[in-house]
Amino acid sequence: MLDFVDGKLVSKKPTEAVVDVAGIGYRLMISTSAYERLPSPGNPVRMLCHLHVREDAMLLFGFSDEAERYVFNLLIGVSGVGPKLALAALSAMSPAEIGNCITAGDAAMLTRIPGVGRKTAERLVVDLRDRFDAADAGQATDAGVPGPTDAKKDALSALEALGLSRKAAEKSLRDVLQKHPGVESAEELIRLALRG
Repeated sequence: MLDFVDGKLVSKKPTEAVVDVAGIGYRLMISTSAYERLPSPGNPVRMLCHLHVREDAMLLFGFSDEAERYVFNLLIGVSGVGPKLALAALSAMSPAEIGNCITAGDAAMLTRIPGVGRKTAERLVVDLRDRFDAADAGQATDAGVPGPTDAKKDALSALEALGLSRKAAEKSLRDVLQKHPGVESAEELIRLALRG
């Protein structure tokens, strides 16, 4: 629904930022790493978003880059992991560190995240190990280079719309990218994935 907010930074705290967009102030809940990347109040800023709707509240979460939002969305897809816990994870570790822990099966390291116990850490590893591939968030750099490319995201969405499960679509795309690492267009990725 909301992809980003682009305006003037009004205020910032380690847990939230307020951005003025055409006279409307948007309060975004943020990670400490996103806070550290924000400019001083009064400067222009663009933040990626995720709108979380509950029965009793609508919460807007802000991210400094695509890798952070990508990992956030993966985390909240796990049973028992809400958006606040996902944000705590991104405050404690970078997207690359989270991806590396999950792909390595290092549940013990994940328990260092505030609010993540042993069972939740093990669930994260089991549920997300296949969803983090090395070309995506697991190898996203700390400099904020997004994990998944726009072409890959578009191809993933298209394959899901064609009836593939997310897991099957991701596996197909991983296989295509291993065999054809130079492919950059969504159309070509979809064609190759469907060809098998």
